[in-house]
Amino acid sequence: MSQIYIEYTFNVTPVKPGTDILIAELGIVGFESFVETEEGVVAYIQQKDWNDAILDDVEILENDIFTITNTFKEIEQVNWNAEWENNFHAIEVDEICTVRAPFHEKPTTKYDIVIEPKMSFGTGHHETTHMMIQHLLKTDLLGKEVLDMGCGTGVLAILAEMMGAAHVDAIDIDNWCYLNSLENVERNQCKHIKVYEGDAALLENKKYDVIIANINRNILLRDIPVYMACLKEKGVLLLSGFYNDDIGLINEICVNHKLKFVEKIEKNFWVALKYVN
Repeated sequence: MSQIYIEYTFNVTPVKPGTDILIAELGIVGFESFVETEEGVVAYIQQKDWNDAILDDVEILENDIFTITNTFKEIEQVNWNAEWENNFHAIEVDEICTVRAPFHEKPTTKYDIVIEPKMSFGTGHHETTHMMIQHLLKTDLLGKEVLDMGCGTGVLAILAEMMGAAHVDAIDIDNWCYLNSLENVERNQCKHIKVYEGDAALLENKKYDVIIANINRNILLRDIPVYMACLKEKGVLLLSGFYNDDIGLINEICVNHKLKFVEKIEKNFWVALKYVN
């Protein structure tokens, strides 16, 4: 039986960074997949997860900086593979790492990550994933125990293994992400990554040298104390999934847990922060 979806077409002005912020906030309220257009984005949500107040908690729609209009309609099951193949382009980060699909030509970069994102978040196209890749490329991972929290497609966990991590735990609460990460880990022939479906409750009695958390601000504010309990002495904490305006709240809780700020990367209002303990 075909699943019924609701398709929203959003026109966004200015398109950047408005579209990126909109996609992130739509993902939080339950939208599953997105196709960017020249005018904005087309977003999909299953009819069973939809209600007529679904956009009430999407804050950017009330932001005077952006003008956003939308129309929506009911559609049958979308061929997601065809959608993302038409819109997914290989990306290169700092001339060191490439994230691509199986149908893209093999690159000459040191790290070559092949993924099929399907309906999961984390292709490297979004600013937060791109910046986290940049942070990882400057971090010593050789022989380290690594956690990728909110792993999405598993791209950051895969890069960590390629960079020499001894073991990586990849965790996501979303079933699509869990299943997609398993596929991508196998596709990249990774041997030292364990993928789990769940949240920070899975971290009890775990210890890591490096923790990667690319999640939304509210979850980070709640779970940073849990990450600290898992972070080894002189460990590294990499955080993203929030805006420049959120740094004060994030930094306050990090400093209260004796973390030392090291570096910020910023791209289109999004930021990624590095801390050490």
